[in-house]
Amino acid sequence: MHELLDQHHSQLPKILGVGPAPDGKYRHWDVLRHLEPPSGLTSEQWWLGIKLARKSMMRATPVEDTHGRPFTYTTPDVLFEMLHEIDRDASGQIGIGEQVNNPNIRHRYIVNSLIEEAITSSQLEGASTTSQVARDMIRSGRRPLDRSERMILNNYRAMIHIRSIVKDTLTEDQIFTLHRIVTRGTLDNTKAEGTLRTNEDEIYISDEIGRKLHQPPEANGLPGRLKNLLDFANGENASGFVHPVVRAIILHFWLAYDHPFIDGNGRTARGLFYWSMLSQRYWLFDFVSISHILRKAPSKYAQSFLCTETDDNDLTYFVLYQLKVIRRAISELHKYLTRKIQEVKHTEKLIRESGRFNHRQLALLGHALRHPDATYSIQSHKNSHSVSYQTARTDLLNLGARGYLTQTQIGNAYYFTPGPKLTSKMQ
Repeated sequence: MHELLDQHHSQLPKILGVGPAPDGKYRHWDVLRHLEPPSGLTSEQWWLGIKLARKSMMRATPVEDTHGRPFTYTTPDVLFEMLHEIDRDASGQIGIGEQVNNPNIRHRYIVNSLIEEAITSSQLEGASTTSQVARDMIRSGRRPLDRSERMILNNYRAMIHIRSIVKDTLTEDQIFTLHRIVTRGTLDNTKAEGTLRTNEDEIYISDEIGRKLHQPPEANGLPGRLKNLLDFANGENASGFVHPVVRAIILHFWLAYDHPFIDGNGRTARGLFYWSMLSQRYWLFDFVSISHILRKAPSKYAQSFLCTETDDNDLTYFVLYQLKVIRRAISELHKYLTRKIQEVKHTEKLIRESGRFNHRQLALLGHALRHPDATYSIQSHKNSHSVSYQTARTDLLNLGARGYLTQTQIGNAYYFTPGPKLTSKMQ
């Protein structure tokens, strides 16, 4: 910047008119240099104006690089816009629909989300099994057959563990426990599970042809760096207000940058992100999978790290990319729920138009489609429709005989749950 200022000081008035993110895009020099600059400016002058604008709004973080220089981030309008959308859609008690608010269905969606995140987070780190095989393994409870399946099962258990500690202050032991769960049975050296790497461990990040892209901090500084990370995670640092979502994203970057373990750093970092979001009451993250989005473009994920390291430790590149990922993951969840609601409505319509049910049976089947874990009794059906016990009994036994309900007996009472024919109609 000093060289550019010396060379182009005569153009300073025009240079100072440039914003930090022209056209709403926070570009790196490697992209900007190929674009047409504004009239009257060279590419270098355009870049100088952008850098000056960013510097004026730069905020330091407690994260330091290997030379002790802090990582910083700026707050362009596009960042505030995305944070507002995430706050609106992921933390407030919004009307996301009966599918999530219903406690009978909520657990099922949470399990689906945990499985999706476990699979895709592991696939990002090289797990090679298919998603369907991995889902079947988790749901059936069978033992993993290879390292890839073990990685996925570990990650599933780690995601469950994270949800059990969201109300706790994050500690060093919890980080180690999380890493131990993530890596159990997948490392050549089992003593490395839940243990910081040492100076004997040669750790660096390279691309597919072996070029070194990132050299993590030396091992002897890791205990101090981990303490600073924990202080930041628990809001105990004195760096002023940090937006909760930005805090979670910085934690994700920090642990990945430090690479404190010989393996499993990416999965641990993403787990830490989930802990931070859920502990700060972004409840929708019970249902959201960010790795599902990251896996679709892993090179962009890697590039967001590289842009940060190659432009004066500007974390804004990573923060903005992760905000886009979060926003897209939330959008996909809404689309999924909308599709499920439409499926229920369509099935209801088919059942209604069949002409084979009375109005009481139609009401019960509609409820069962929306509440697949519901239980009905003759007495509850009688009370709901103000009919005789015999009429209610006939309604339910008829649905049971036709396969729409499954009948069980406890003592002298009969109970009914959604049956196989109702499930097959939904499918």
